[in-house]
Amino acid sequence: MKGLGKLHLTAWLLGLAGAALFTGLLVRQGIGQVWDAFATAKWTILGIIVYHLIPIFFDAIGWGVLFPKVDRPRPLQLFWMRWIGESVSTLVPSAAVGGDIVRARLVAISGTPLPLAAGSVLVDITLGIFIQAGFTLLGLFLLVEQTGKTSFVGPTLIGVVIALFAFAGFFFVQRLGIFRFLARIISRLAGSSEWQSLVQGGDTLDRTVRSLYARRSGVIGCCIWTMASLIVGSGEIWLALWALDLHASFINALILQSTVLTIRSAAFAVPAGLGVQEGGYLVVGNLLGIPGEGAFALSLVARAREIGIGVPGLITWQLIEARRLWLVRARLAANAR
Repeated sequence: MKGLGKLHLTAWLLGLAGAALFTGLLVRQGIGQVWDAFATAKWTILGIIVYHLIPIFFDAIGWGVLFPKVDRPRPLQLFWMRWIGESVSTLVPSAAVGGDIVRARLVAISGTPLPLAAGSVLVDITLGIFIQAGFTLLGLFLLVEQTGKTSFVGPTLIGVVIALFAFAGFFFVQRLGIFRFLARIISRLAGSSEWQSLVQGGDTLDRTVRSLYARRSGVIGCCIWTMASLIVGSGEIWLALWALDLHASFINALILQSTVLTIRSAAFAVPAGLGVQEGGYLVVGNLLGIPGEGAFALSLVARAREIGIGVPGLITWQLIEARRLWLVRARLAANAR
């Protein structure tokens, strides 16, 4: 309980720090100027919200190909699970991991075995780290080509190397059977045979994860769809650049998508990347010749899209959980009669 309390306190402190950074950057760029720039987007924001459904669908397909065909949920199911998971990760202060837990739960309660549900999410996350590292390198190359500036190269390459080490480490411990190992440690510390089921569950999850990696077609397919999602997702930024009349080119959009995602991923502990995302748009936008108020407005358009997609996703999630709770209570009441 004390550990959970410290985690909640840390999340709140990071959230407050992000809010302070956001406010400071907004005041520095000029609230009026930023609002005037943001207001020019008008109804294009609605189009960007709708457009974002495409990369979500690509991510869902990429996740889905990891499942064996016999156990694979339908594409529409995967789509709304992915949508809800992204909504939770974006809007709930859970250090960006809560959404992955939620989508694993959703696919499990839809009838997929729990080890497969959890294993598919773990593999999807691991491959996502690898693909995003490649996407970061692509954005870095284009940034140098477009601007001739190399100040970003060193720090970005260090970040990519760290990400690749994280990918390699996460991959190998999964292949070595980390979950059974952790379960055995917990069982021994507890000093009770009642925890043996936890060991068995860890062993099952380990075997499931290894079997998912052994399906080469699924791994390759997941990587391809994930990269396609990142590239197609750059179209949102292109639309925003066009709406705000800010050096609209797909190359600039791809650079912004790549670098801002990298910066936000590095600061994953900050809820919703508040302030960090805005700082990323300002720094990269400056390199691309985008004025500060325009870059900040660009970030606000992204925030508007997150809210427009995320709020309905959170509401849908709560309705699903409420319905499930009601069915459980109704079943218990019927059995008690």
